[in-house]
Amino acid sequence: MNPALVNDPKSEYQQRRQHWQAEASRLDRQHLTLGNIRLLIFLSGVAVWWFAVRPGLLPGWWLGLPLVVFFALVLFHQGVRTRARLAKRAVTFYDQGVARLEDRWAGKGQQGTEFLDEHHPYAQDLDLFGKGSLFELLCTARTRGGEATLAAWLCAPASLDEVRARHTAVTELRPRLDLRETVALLGEDVRAGLHPEELTAWAQAPVLSSLAVKRILAFVLAGLVVFTLLGQVVFGWGPVWFLAALLLKFAFEISLRPWMRQAGIGVTHALRDLTLISQLLGHLEAERFVSPRLVSLCSALHTSNQPPSRQITRLRQRIALLESAKNQLFIPIAFLLLWDTQIMLAIEAWRVKYGPAIARWLHALGEFEAFCALASYAYEHPHDPYPDLIAQGPRLDAEEMGHPLLPRTQCVRNTLKLGDELRVILISGSNMSGKSTMLRTVGINIVLALAGAPVCARHLRLSPLAIGATLRVQDSLQSGSSRFYAEISRLRQLMDLANGPLPLLFLLDEILHGTNSHDRRIGAEGLIKGFLNRNAIGLVTTHDLALTQLVETLAPRATNVCFEDQLVDGKLVFDYRMRPGIVSKSNALALMRSVGLEV
Repeated sequence: MNPALVNDPKSEYQQRRQHWQAEASRLDRQHLTLGNIRLLIFLSGVAVWWFAVRPGLLPGWWLGLPLVVFFALVLFHQGVRTRARLAKRAVTFYDQGVARLEDRWAGKGQQGTEFLDEHHPYAQDLDLFGKGSLFELLCTARTRGGEATLAAWLCAPASLDEVRARHTAVTELRPRLDLRETVALLGEDVRAGLHPEELTAWAQAPVLSSLAVKRILAFVLAGLVVFTLLGQVVFGWGPVWFLAALLLKFAFEISLRPWMRQAGIGVTHALRDLTLISQLLGHLEAERFVSPRLVSLCSALHTSNQPPSRQITRLRQRIALLESAKNQLFIPIAFLLLWDTQIMLAIEAWRVKYGPAIARWLHALGEFEAFCALASYAYEHPHDPYPDLIAQGPRLDAEEMGHPLLPRTQCVRNTLKLGDELRVILISGSNMSGKSTMLRTVGINIVLALAGAPVCARHLRLSPLAIGATLRVQDSLQSGSSRFYAEISRLRQLMDLANGPLPLLFLLDEILHGTNSHDRRIGAEGLIKGFLNRNAIGLVTTHDLALTQLVETLAPRATNVCFEDQLVDGKLVFDYRMRPGIVSKSNALALMRSVGLEV
């Protein structure tokens, strides 16, 4: 990678895409040429046979020459097709990168909806998962383990030491575009469907008793069957000995049938995924890192004198041998050799030896992919800084903070400070003016910061915080709960979080708007005081201007800010700038009229 282009990722992506597109076009032309040459050689061979060998003008061995050339071309042609597929995948890889930089990425990546928990205190509120989500923007993982690790980092803030360690690792990986390109091109052009928990459960299942004895017995019985069959065919021993060996074989296989059925569940389905995992691990083993977290990941891979990629390759080869028994031509031989039984016992022997390390290998690989995802985001946003982390809090000082999921050309940035005396910002404003977006902007940047990524701000000073929000709580027909009940249930959850080890950052949108103004004011005041008494900080939005009077009773721990709009040429115009004070007007009637309602 050209160091001069580090601050211009789009140009770098476009140059690399052009290179790979040219390579793909060249290989496509070569593929077409080789196909034509193969056809000509085949036709030439037919012509030699028809006009020279068949009449006896040339000996038959002359046909060997076109056959040798033809099969050599087949092998070379296969390599060209493989390189062409890789080149096209590289084009797609950089297309996706350019799409992210041009804000065309929403709906084109992994959305991570399987990781969304509706009871999580902020995942749904802050758009962590789903179409156009933070997960979709960040995720470049090839395996489910990598996706799960990234999702876990977004859903739970890390400790200060861990965040700093992640910063160091991401900083080391940030300029290594060649590494991320190589990882993207490994394996097949599919998302790995492997479920790490299922593979780990298989690896840690109870061991088959007397495994060594059963492996020896299976080998001996296979040899006995083959030996008695040869004796019958070659030496005329008669069928008795062969039938006796078959009876012993059947008895042995029947005794193992329940175990074979259980052990075989899901093993063959992992073959494709194990190919990718072994390649990813092999690449990780070959890398040399200096940051402590990446060094520890590589250290976690060491089990014995054999690297895990080689061990998983051996397992994959045994599974492939198991699959080969389905070949119709090989079925009679597999029947005589107890093929399925012997291979399953060999797989079990591998599991006994290396199974305990699988969870550690998958965990290391998942973390490596999560680091690569954060490094890609950091590379693509070279002007975004890491947060300045401090131990004492609660503290949130954000300068020119914007929403990372919004196009940078449309993203309006605001500055705010919470901590010391000021603990609550009460935000009033008209509809669509940016109140809820402000809450999401603060929350999602804290998620990025405490996951180990850069933030969308000019500067962010931050202490460790738990996060809780009420932006997307809603009623539920299935559970028979109203929107108001869902909100107070979430507020109860946040109050419990505030009693935890980390200070809480609460983001309350339209607090208690499902009840009357009298109850809303009393309830909101009690809730905010409860949070403040638990050392929490937060932002609260409201349409009810009566709630802005709470600042008088909570001062100096609370302040009012607002978002406003302007009516320009009969149209509402929003600047999304946060200002001190209370909003002085409402736009509800104007909005209703703008959609044709008579009011």
